[in-house]
Order: sequence, then structure tokens, then C-alpha cells
Amino acid sequence: MIRTNSAQRRTRTAAGAVGVLIAAAALTACGGSPAHQGAAAVVGGQRITIATVEAKVTALRDEVLAQGGGPRTERAGLTKRTVSDLVLDRVVDQALSDRRLDVTETEVTQARDSDAKLLGGQDELQRELLLKQGVTSGDTDAFYRQQLGIHKLAAAEGKDARTAEGDAVVRGALATAGRELRIVVNPRYGAWDPQQIALVDTAEDWLPQRTAAA
Repeated sequence: MIRTNSAQRRTRTAAGAVGVLIAAAALTACGGSPAHQGAAAVVGGQRITIATVEAKVTALRDEVLAQGGGPRTERAGLTKRTVSDLVLDRVVDQALSDRRLDVTETEVTQARDSDAKLLGGQDELQRELLLKQGVTSGDTDAFYRQQLGIHKLAAAEGKDARTAEGDAVVRGALATAGRELRIVVNPRYGAWDPQQIALVDTAEDWLPQRTAAA
């Protein structure tokens, strides 16, 4: 099963009796147009700004440190993982749109509340998400929306995303959506590989190089 935590090859918790959090498994493109300036990535022509990424990384580090532990807080690794997660959010949305599927706010709330009940409350749920999945309080709903979307992609083909067959269905859908979106990632973070559904290392330049005057 794909999990959206890019550093570990992850995809985020399932709703139902087992709960969205309990079933989470681990998952974890270059040009020089003006759209790339100040962007961590461009997905379907829409920018994910470096400022957005840095703000999320700072929030994560602050919340983890406040808890006194959890995932490594080395900034470079967290930044790359954050870019991967933000790209994957949009890839999942595209795959759902292709199939005329969506995830409602009610479904997100129900899944989150179900997990909170299993874990003993909202505070316990947030701590679990933060320290084990690297999800801040501000990104909890996005976490559930992505994971529920992944499960819906598998269910649309009569599969369970937690099985090998379901995982294959999800990966196929996300690979297709990734190619449609023509994802371009700032090379400082890597490049998006639609087939692997992950960031891979790259040595390509983000902005065009100026040639020396003759």
C-alpha cells in the first residue's frame, strides 16, 4: 500500500473498523518559465511555493520539538518529504477527478473522529499523527483526505487498497494522473517520477543558465 510519507515510501490511515490512522502504510519533474520562480514544484500548471513548503516544515519541527521527540527534525529531509506530500495530494485529487470521485468533509470528519475514539481522544490522535506520521495539527484533514482518496481509488475497482491488488490499482491510477499533470519539481528537492510515484534525485537545472556574452 502506498503511504504519502515520502521519506519512508508511505500512504496515509484507512477508515472503518480499523480506522484511517491504524491502517496507514508507508509511501513516500524541470524548466525555466516564470512559473518556476519561487516554486518548489509546478503541478498541472499550479505552483507550490517554496514559502508554503518552508512554513509547513517549520510548523512540523516546532510541533515535534514541543512534544520532545518523534521523527528526525533535520530540515533538508523534512523539506523534501513535504514537497513530495504536497505533490501527491494533487496527484490523488487528479486521479479522483478522472473517475468522478471525491472525498467529502463529512467523510474526513467521520474518519478522524473514528480514529480519535480508538486512540482515546483528539489529543492522542494528533500526537500519534505527529510523532509517527509527521502530520501537524494544521494538516490533519489533508492527511485524511489523501488517505480516503487513495482507498476510494482502489474501491472503485472493487479492491482494498491495503492488499497487493488494491495497491497495484492505486499505483496505476496515480501514475496516470501524475503524467497528466506534467509535474515539475525544483531540482533541489529531486524530480517527480510518475511511475514510482515518488521524488527521485536529479542534477538538472531549475532555471535556464545565462550564457556568457561573446
